[in-house]
Amino acid sequence: MSFNDIEALEKRLWTAADQLRANSDFASNEYFLPVMGLIFLRHAYSRYLAVKPQIEAGLPSRGGVTRSLTKEDFTSRGAIFLQPEAQFVHLASLPDGTDRAAAIIAAMEAVERDYPALAGVLPKNEYQTLENDVLGDVLRIFNDPALQNAKGDVFGRIYEYFLTQFADQSAHDGGEFFTPPSIVQMIVNAIEPDHGSVLDPACGSGGMFVQSAHFIEKMQQDPTKVATFYGQEKNATTIRLAKMNLAVHGLEGRIEPGITYYTDAHELVGKADFVMANPPFNVDEVDAEKVRKDPRLPFGLPGVNKGKKVSNGNYLWISYFYSYLSDTGRAGFVMSSQASSAGGEEAKVRQKLIETGDVGAMIAIRGNFFYTRSVPCELWMFDKAKAPEHVDKVLMLDARQVFRKVTRKVFDFSPEQLQNLTAIFWLYRGQEARFCDLVAAYFDRVMAEARAGEAAMEPFLDALDALIETLEDGAPEPLTDARAVFQADWDAHVLATTSLGDDWSDGTVITSLLHEAHNDLEPLAETSRDLIKQIDQIFKLAEKAHRDAGGKRGKASPVRALEEARIDAVDQLKLVRYFHRQAHWLLSRFPDARLVAVPGLVKLVDHAELAANDWSLTPGRYVGVAPEEEDEDFDFEGVMRDLHIELAGLNEEAAALAAKIHANFEGLGL
Repeated sequence: MSFNDIEALEKRLWTAADQLRANSDFASNEYFLPVMGLIFLRHAYSRYLAVKPQIEAGLPSRGGVTRSLTKEDFTSRGAIFLQPEAQFVHLASLPDGTDRAAAIIAAMEAVERDYPALAGVLPKNEYQTLENDVLGDVLRIFNDPALQNAKGDVFGRIYEYFLTQFADQSAHDGGEFFTPPSIVQMIVNAIEPDHGSVLDPACGSGGMFVQSAHFIEKMQQDPTKVATFYGQEKNATTIRLAKMNLAVHGLEGRIEPGITYYTDAHELVGKADFVMANPPFNVDEVDAEKVRKDPRLPFGLPGVNKGKKVSNGNYLWISYFYSYLSDTGRAGFVMSSQASSAGGEEAKVRQKLIETGDVGAMIAIRGNFFYTRSVPCELWMFDKAKAPEHVDKVLMLDARQVFRKVTRKVFDFSPEQLQNLTAIFWLYRGQEARFCDLVAAYFDRVMAEARAGEAAMEPFLDALDALIETLEDGAPEPLTDARAVFQADWDAHVLATTSLGDDWSDGTVITSLLHEAHNDLEPLAETSRDLIKQIDQIFKLAEKAHRDAGGKRGKASPVRALEEARIDAVDQLKLVRYFHRQAHWLLSRFPDARLVAVPGLVKLVDHAELAANDWSLTPGRYVGVAPEEEDEDFDFEGVMRDLHIELAGLNEEAAALAAKIHANFEGLGL
């Protein structure tokens, strides 16, 4: 299922599920729990089905009788065990007239019996106030055939999408319970929480824990055995959501209620191996007298105003995160961009913090990464076990120019952008081999995608020839000439791919070999770009010839078939250049697989330079500005697509506003 398919499915599911609110007495901040409860069951069932065949294949048997499935079988694979009555297919297939609310409640109770930690967490009584046919419709919505055949963690994406939508409509505390996966993954990649105690004192829906578990799984370990997750959250409803989020991934967490400013639920000062968080920014209502003697404030209070309130809570959080760390602990957290250069008492706290030598890195993130906040932010990293040569230095990484535009309002990191930024941390820690392996993996993808080009190109050429055959007077000369030239260029491209062999290396990965591979594969990448231009030109010529011959453009039109084949061929060719560009991005900046200062991107800054700049931790202040590069790959279609997305978004907002105004006028009787 492609990114666009998933996106369309998400929107369709959200639009359909929104009828819960329209057909109930729930306010928007009340109906999200029943919805998330059903998504929980569907997501749990999706993960159950994904791992069940693997588990069954490995079950021992005695006397011809195979052992039954157990909860432990699923937990070890990051999934949740479901009794028959808790499986979503059972609920979705209930005949009309069945008490669906009772069936859903029974499903939730079955899950709670197997997972006592979820007792009182899952929504149950909320379903009794909903009409039976409405519940039936919603169950059918989440039993969409596209979901039944989906591969990978598609439902994880949908789960996150629904959290996003509820955040966007301010269904719960202005959306503070949700941190975008892109941000969480960057923190996880930077601090690598692979063991011990993982603490999030502002845990929201538990995304930090889930991504940490995924990281541990990639290390071929069981997160339930090597890590313990501790969370604190002020809102009881959000705690339920966090426990559901953990459970659906086969995880458990010790999540306690409490306002972190005044409560230390787990008493982990000096004991946490990892601290991760996205706390609320710029809070100015914390009672200074209540926190003045808090042992979690080793650097003292930041500024206090006339009302005896802490002027800004950012440095309370920063101090808490630092104080929780063990002697070898690491922390990664999101913080307002204002904090890194704040003055007054906050600057004094920041200086003391930097002088400990435990500030590891700062990452600047551009605006629009958060669903409910458009402002930029920064990621702070603490490391109490830094290499000796880094004790008096801070890694400054300005990632504001690294992003992918998802919608008009939302940006994120692509998987490759995340990998590339993470590779900088590898170089910082002297892990050159990991850097080289990543570049090598990109070259492997270049070869793989180039070889896959033949299968993608054949349908395009067949569709082109089929269209030409429909032209009664034959194809015009410009089209036949373009077809012949393209065939020759394509044959040369296939030959060049074949001549490189199956592998670009003998398994030895060193920087000199990487540069050789870069140069050897560059012609494939460049030719792929040129072939795309030729394909687009051929399509335009073919479309014109078809139109001039009186042809129509319906569903059965040869132009429609050619267009679909063209899209597939172009998408495949783009991958060749795309992965080569990822390798180029890394090698051009770090040619010797060593960390060096890159203008506009990264610099290792010592304490003397920090002191000369008022102890500022703002990356852009140190890395400078990247030299302007000519964009030879200017993506006109991409720009037009972005403009289309923006225009569509504006039109949707305008339509919604017009409808609201109309409704208000009707309410006034005008």
